[in-house]
Amino acid sequence: MNLKEYVEYDATGLASLVTKGEVTAVELTRLARQAHDEVNSRINAVIELYEDAETVAGADEGLFNGVPFLRKDIGASEAGRLQEKGSRLFKGYRSNTDSFYFRRARAAGLRTIGRTTTPEFGASDMTETILNGITRNPWDLNRSAGGSSGGAAAAVAAGITPIAHGSDGGGSIRQPAAWCGLVALNPSRGRISSGPDRQDPLFGLSRHFVLCRTVRDMAAALDVFSGPELGDPFIIVQPNRPYLDEISRPTGHLRVGVAKTKWGPVDLEPEVLRAVEATASLLEEMGHSVTDLEPPYNFQDFTNIRLSLSDLNASTLEESARAMGRTLSADTLEPVNLKFYERGRSRSLSVSAEVHEAIRRMRVHVAEAISAYDILLTPTTSTVARCHGGIYALTNEVVSPEDFLEAEYGAAPHLGVFNVTGQPSVSLPLAQSADGLPIGIHIVGRFGDEGTLVRVARDLEEARPWKHHRPALRAGKS
Repeated sequence: MNLKEYVEYDATGLASLVTKGEVTAVELTRLARQAHDEVNSRINAVIELYEDAETVAGADEGLFNGVPFLRKDIGASEAGRLQEKGSRLFKGYRSNTDSFYFRRARAAGLRTIGRTTTPEFGASDMTETILNGITRNPWDLNRSAGGSSGGAAAAVAAGITPIAHGSDGGGSIRQPAAWCGLVALNPSRGRISSGPDRQDPLFGLSRHFVLCRTVRDMAAALDVFSGPELGDPFIIVQPNRPYLDEISRPTGHLRVGVAKTKWGPVDLEPEVLRAVEATASLLEEMGHSVTDLEPPYNFQDFTNIRLSLSDLNASTLEESARAMGRTLSADTLEPVNLKFYERGRSRSLSVSAEVHEAIRRMRVHVAEAISAYDILLTPTTSTVARCHGGIYALTNEVVSPEDFLEAEYGAAPHLGVFNVTGQPSVSLPLAQSADGLPIGIHIVGRFGDEGTLVRVARDLEEARPWKHHRPALRAGKS
């Protein structure tokens, strides 16, 4: 197999070749390294390719047998490996915990060969840091790959690996996938364990999963990473069958709520709105009932929740600084995160009870507003990928925490609300702008019902295939 062939396969396809003996895991790792060497200097997506990548552990079986994989540099950890969280505060830090997530990854045959970039603490939808620099979008190097799983998105889009780890606390898997032309599911709360260190993190808002290129890889990853672990705070309803089996099952008739209006301060770009309307028409042609949906929540309520969660992080940062033997200052924190810390250190920890109540109220109000629908159709983001820098970057020295959050979530207000409710949702690369930039379409399911999302995503992939949409920068083109 050569590099041009390697980049044409999804993870499931590569695993099949390994299982049949047509290629080895070591050969795939070498191809991933070749892809990295060809494109990474231009996109800055991978901050470390392991020196021992060709000998990393991984079962010689499983749904992703022998497939190269990348870890986002925050969240799920590998024992003994660097995990710097995009921050100078954690420079040189190595985790001593082997997460359930990466234990499952190895058991499924995945070979984790390196780390991808993330904004400091995953706190931005722009992957730009003082520690690691700017991560660029393979579709247009002048534009952002998104965040906070921006490095993972750029790496997969550029062909370094066909699948990569990501995490999502307010859109951090789905937004970069939309900007980089990928498939990205944020599972239901509790579907995938975040333990053993942080089970159900960020009051249940944050979940781990993958970014990939095909619906079948998404379904296979659900089968790999789903399932309860010891210590999980609750066990979500389990699926009736493997998610890969959903690929071959009929979808049935669905009631679809369609969001054609902005849910925050930023207007939908005309091309984004047209993509939503075209997808709604397609679903109607498939026999589903389609109805316009008004905003099911108040945007300011969500930003208040996020601001309070940031306040609560101040004491955690102080503990981390002590453990690292460092101080919290402009030398260790990005400008915006330093302002968040200074704001939070003056707040009482009693804000925790307020956050719990605000999240509870939002869950109830949203549930009431969308109870008539089986799925929701929304834009993933209100705009196509934006240029680097500006108010959205944590390196901005003049923006206030409040204005930063309004800008951050205002451009993707259809995402974070479903982190609060715990519902699963998926971004699909169903459209492109006149300039050829990806436009993501967002499908939201009922809590615990990833199966319906797999079937709908399959239908849309078959009706509007995206396989041959390629970014300007991709490994194997030379």
